Amino acid sequence: MEQWVVSAKKADFKGIAKRFGIDQVTARIIRNREVIGDQAMEEYLHGTLKELHDPGQMKDITRAARLLQENIKKNKRIRILGDYDIDGIQSVYILYSALKRCRAQVDYEIPDRITDGYGVNERLIRQAHSEEIDILLTCDNGIAAYQEIELAKEMGMTVIVTDHHEVPYEEQEDGERIYRIPPADAVVNPKQPDCPYPFKGLCGAAVAFKLVQVLYQEMGFPEKEAFCYLENAAFATVGDVMDLQGENRIIVKEGLKALNCTENYGIRALAARNQIPPGGIKAYHIGFVLGPCLNASGRLDTAKRALQMLLAENVFEAEEFAGELYDLNVSRKEMTEQAVLQAQELVEHTSLKEDKILVIYLPDCHESLAGIIAGRIREQYNRPVFVLTRSEEGVKGSGRSIEQYSMYEEMTKCKELFSKYGGHPMAAGLSLPEENVALFRQKLNEITTLTDNDLRGKIVIDVPMPLDYITRELIEELNILEPFGKANEKPVFADKNIRILSMRILGKKQNVCRMQVQSAGGGAFTAVYFGKAEGLLSFLEEKYGRQALEAALAGRDSGILVSFVYYPEINTYLGRENIQIVVKKYA
Repeated sequence: MEQWVVSAKKADFKGIAKRFGIDQVTARIIRNREVIGDQAMEEYLHGTLKELHDPGQMKDITRAARLLQENIKKNKRIRILGDYDIDGIQSVYILYSALKRCRAQVDYEIPDRITDGYGVNERLIRQAHSEEIDILLTCDNGIAAYQEIELAKEMGMTVIVTDHHEVPYEEQEDGERIYRIPPADAVVNPKQPDCPYPFKGLCGAAVAFKLVQVLYQEMGFPEKEAFCYLENAAFATVGDVMDLQGENRIIVKEGLKALNCTENYGIRALAARNQIPPGGIKAYHIGFVLGPCLNASGRLDTAKRALQMLLAENVFEAEEFAGELYDLNVSRKEMTEQAVLQAQELVEHTSLKEDKILVIYLPDCHESLAGIIAGRIREQYNRPVFVLTRSEEGVKGSGRSIEQYSMYEEMTKCKELFSKYGGHPMAAGLSLPEENVALFRQKLNEITTLTDNDLRGKIVIDVPMPLDYITRELIEELNILEPFGKANEKPVFADKNIRILSMRILGKKQNVCRMQVQSAGGGAFTAVYFGKAEGLLSFLEEKYGRQALEAALAGRDSGILVSFVYYPEINTYLGRENIQIVVKKYA
């Protein structure tokens, strides 16, 4: 059973509410998102593009822009090397479109997930050299490609790295870290330890967007022209699951406005194919509807197909590519469901269940699905999860972590097992010989400091709020907290001693439970639970007995009292609006 804990961060909520004209509940939620001080609060509530940091502060960014400008003037050939996920695709789109605008001789190459793997590799370097490419420009990769970039330099190419991933390092005996920056002509990555850029959490496409801002300044273009790529940076920020704090929050907030009136044929076609109404794109749609369609191309086909959709020059071309991406995503979902079931079977019926770090080897699974499966298993068991699959060169895998476990740092402690690895605290990728799989599992579990308490799921409640406090005005005010996402999650409320007056199971799959409930203060509300309705029924029967459950299902007073973790919303049905409680958890 998960722990329900109340966020107990302190502040003068009454004063904040008065100064900013908001409810104290809203003030509490914002404080819980680590927004501290009036300036940060003002930026959170009313931040605009003016609050974005000067891109010129980023180490090497002006040098990179000037190198590009000089080589454009000399008509040198530039090749962009991207990545096959949402962030990589949007990064390539931004740089390719911007360089075309600068009349550059530019093309792009996106590694194949299966044959190339992640990032720059020797094949791509040699191919570029044989095709007489003068400048290699990486995006969303390159920071870990020391040897490959060294090779490109030996072959006489100019190399510019733009990336946002962690900088590889070697830890000395005294704990000091020696960072290994690749020998490129310019390295643009705010995570470099000596980079003065004040915000470190940008995605790869946002770094590319910043470079375009500086390039356009150098080229003498109007500053506002670069902002046509804000929507792509916003899409990638959500799609790459970056923290929606500080500068990222402004990028996404303003970028969503641009996305909802986008002139990009591809995005418009993909939104229409997924039945998102015009102007209706929210962060949720990027994360769970549109983004997976872009990712599906890199997983099951080629990411170039998604890029072709974004670059489409007319409606018909865009619709064709959007339809293909939609179909690929449907296939991806089906394959994922089968593999998740297989992974669950292994965890439940082998010694894996005793492990704190789950290393699940699914040799026949499509390697591109490993990350999604790892994420689903992590959600179920609240443990760090690596899913490994068999590939041509051995074994490849992806990991998804929990907040208490820095995946990249823990992998660095056993890096001798890998032929390649990289990533963030919360996600990672790796390659290793098949004979090291069992050793990898053993080593990670031996060295982990995770406790049983760390592995107990935790629901952090923003505000324990009686249902009777909910008003239409408060619900509308909560909209100012959007966009929701990582590090700016949808608020979590809770109340107890809620009486269930009646309940009905609805939906084709019987997975919706609609209830009429009464608060401890006597207020009447509609509550709805989307999930495993049979789990809720089993819980109530176990706690209150079959007779009470049947009474509730028949609409008679059952005496059932529950606690809910919930979110309030306005439900519109047949033109009528009413306050509805969306139940997330129950106890």
